[in-house]
Amino acid sequence: MKSTHLSLIAGAAVLAAITGFATVTAPGAPADTAAKSATLLPVERSSLVCPAPSNSDLAETQYTAFTPAGPGGEAKGTAELKPALPVADDEDEEAETDPKKVKKAEEAAKKAKEKAEKPVLAVKEPGKPVVAEANGSGAPALVGTATGRLAPGWAAQQTTEVTAGGGRGLLGVTCTAPDTDFWFPGASTAKSRQDYIHLTNPDDTGAVADIELYGPKGALKAEVGDGITVPARSSVAVLLSTLTTEAVDQLTAHVTTRSGRIGAVVMSAEDNVGSDWITASDDPSGTLVLPGIPADATSVQLVAFAPGEDDADVKVQLMGKNATFSPAGNATLHIKSSMTATVDLKDVTREEPGSLRLSPVQKDRATPIVAALRVVRGKGDQQEVAYIPATGPVGARASVPDNRAKGSTLSLTAPGATAKVKVTASAGSGGGEPSVETYTVKAGTTLAVTPTAPEGLKGAYALTVETTSGGPVHASRTLARTEGGVQMFTVQTLPDDGGTVEVPSAVQDLSVLDD
Repeated sequence: MKSTHLSLIAGAAVLAAITGFATVTAPGAPADTAAKSATLLPVERSSLVCPAPSNSDLAETQYTAFTPAGPGGEAKGTAELKPALPVADDEDEEAETDPKKVKKAEEAAKKAKEKAEKPVLAVKEPGKPVVAEANGSGAPALVGTATGRLAPGWAAQQTTEVTAGGGRGLLGVTCTAPDTDFWFPGASTAKSRQDYIHLTNPDDTGAVADIELYGPKGALKAEVGDGITVPARSSVAVLLSTLTTEAVDQLTAHVTTRSGRIGAVVMSAEDNVGSDWITASDDPSGTLVLPGIPADATSVQLVAFAPGEDDADVKVQLMGKNATFSPAGNATLHIKSSMTATVDLKDVTREEPGSLRLSPVQKDRATPIVAALRVVRGKGDQQEVAYIPATGPVGARASVPDNRAKGSTLSLTAPGATAKVKVTASAGSGGGEPSVETYTVKAGTTLAVTPTAPEGLKGAYALTVETTSGGPVHASRTLARTEGGVQMFTVQTLPDDGGTVEVPSAVQDLSVLDD
């Protein structure tokens, strides 16, 4: 008989550092022992996916990647984003039998694979962002992994400027961790909109996804939204209006996977208004916060959805510069189960920064919902649009890359108690010294600040927000640029980066006896 000694909890610590989740309680230990003795460890592996930036030949894209300075995992590590593989077109019968075409296809596939092995972005050290540029419609989707000391808090963003055409606008999107479930309130199949949902698979095996659409009257008939194959390390873009014959201005798209995991995000272009990315709402919850409505917003639309079996009645409150109040005529909102509700809040901020809070009318009936804001700046032919999804709090730390010397605004809101946060502007991608500021955010208010850029800044820099005391803080960053009289802008939220994971400390070694 052989005796093999294992530390089960030590194994759980490794699993948690890689996956971000682990719970182990030794036999005979009190139920809360693990929680009381838990420690925080840095994650050792992170994955990100970025969609293909644009289908416009006029597009100018900048990718930025960053890992914040601070306690990390192993002494070494890598953080690389590489091009996704192109999805091959279905070959016709002639192409399959013609030797010349077969050889040509094989050579093209070989070149694409070789290109996909070369990083577009590779972070070398924590605290310093790296950038890369790509122009035109051929810029690829990116997939990547960070390990060791470069994994905790690893973040990336792509920012695209299109100065003319149907996709005009400043489009920004934070590259996301792959998942299996996404909600997108604010998507559309209207004739004035061209909304593409980008599905990106970072793994070496294929994934299968389903897309469901819900309008103001319930589920839309969408027979071709089931069983969408996303090949390994590839990205697929699906035009939402091709999934249904119903033209709906504001709807909710729900993406799930049958197998595998993906990154999902919606690129929305609207006639005469502009374009931007719609990122997924925070998970369904009874209370949601949507931070960072620009002070000069000329139109704000709230789109909300109740995915469960119950209707939801929620209070709609604006957390402004000095206080929280309900918009006139829109103090509450009734959201029917499985139906999308839309509210036109117009210029609700009235030249002051603000954030929206949705909470149950009755505390004992907190029906989970998802939500997003469609925000417009400017008027007439000088309008520009952006989207703000409901987002979780900053928590311990959150970062947003790609800030410039001008045009960045950080919005901080404290829906509960007053809080303090530390904001670090990193070194620039081309040089500069980091700077640190501390801000107090009063309970029930929104604070909009222009970050202090690094001294001697060259290139782009990242902002890292850390909650130091008080209640939870929700944050977003607006990046703006004026082009031809149009106030182009994009908004990215800053949920907790998940750079650390709570792991039970070793309480008891367990022995496994093998015969």
